[in-house]
Parts: sequence; C-alpha cells; structure tokens
Amino acid sequence: MIEVSRYHPLLVALHWLLAMLIVAALALGALVMAKLPNSDPAKLEALRSHMAGGALILGLTLARLIVRIRTMHPARASTSSFFLNMVAWASHRMLYVLIFTMAASGITMALQAGLVDVVYGGHGALPPDLWVYPVRSLHYLISRMLMALIALHIAGALYHAVILRDGLLRRMAFGRRLRAARNLAFPALNRPISKA
Repeated sequence: MIEVSRYHPLLVALHWLLAMLIVAALALGALVMAKLPNSDPAKLEALRSHMAGGALILGLTLARLIVRIRTMHPARASTSSFFLNMVAWASHRMLYVLIFTMAASGITMALQAGLVDVVYGGHGALPPDLWVYPVRSLHYLISRMLMALIALHIAGALYHAVILRDGLLRRMAFGRRLRAARNLAFPALNRPISKA
C-alpha cells in the first residue's frame, strides 16, 4: 500500500507563489496606497499593480483549489489537541473564503468607482475618496482579517516545526511524494522496498 508524504509539486509551487503575492498585495495596500492621496499620480500606478495582483491571486487561488481537490495529499496533520486541530481545519478553509471575499469586494469597488476605465483605460480621474463606497470598508476589514489569519497560519507552522518537531513543513516542499505505508499488523513488511 502507498501513502502520500508530500503535496503535489504544482500545489507546493502555488502555495509559496500565492504566499508571496498575497503578502505583497496586502503590504502595497496597507503601507503604500493607504498613505497616498487619490490626486497623487503614484496612487494610479499603485492601484494598477494592486488590481493586477489581485486578479492574479484570484486566478491562482482558483487553480490551487482545483489542484488540491484533484490530487492526492498527505493525511491531515494532528497536534494531539482537538481544539488546535479544529483551529487548523477551520483556518485553512477561512483562508480561501477570505481570499475570494477580498477579490469580490475589490472587483465590486472597482466597478462601482469606475476604476477599470481610469486605471487601465486612462479615462478620467480617480474619485476623491474611495471610502464613500461601503464596499471599501468591507475590503479593509477583510484585509485585516486576512493578515490575522496569515499570522495564525505562520504561528501554526512554527509550532509544528519548533515545538512538535513533527516534520510537517516537509509536506509543503518539493521532493519524493509516495512511499510504502507502514503495516502495523505485520511489522516484517515494513522493510524498505527494493529498487531491483
């Protein structure tokens, strides 16, 4: 019998690429765009990057979800704590929910404010204040929730790596994925498989 010890290589690549893109998009929004007035030409350039990055994140997240559903993956990790296991299970699903909701609120705001024509078509100017659109507050709230969930995700990974030392992070790395499952009923069958 075969067991899967790592995630599919495409899933691994998408995980780390999305991690970088999401952190970059959140940083651009919170640290750069929030400080620029809409009259500043740099705001237009920042919005162009932010909107393109958001569209890319949405597409790659959909691709990641499809790959996740269609490929074999390791058994669910355990911390020996029901509460922590439930937090891990729920937080992974909430990441998808928040990413999709973040994208939906961003698209809605872009449509309501006519940002596509302004940012990509060069027609007109940015509205003086995007906060007049109620969806802007939702976009902001989701971004902060996403930041908190990412921090929790990193804390969980560090907990597995430093406290439990269970090798969990190897599952999200490139390498050999398949191995023979251990047979607890017949220990003699647990010998390494010959490559002859």
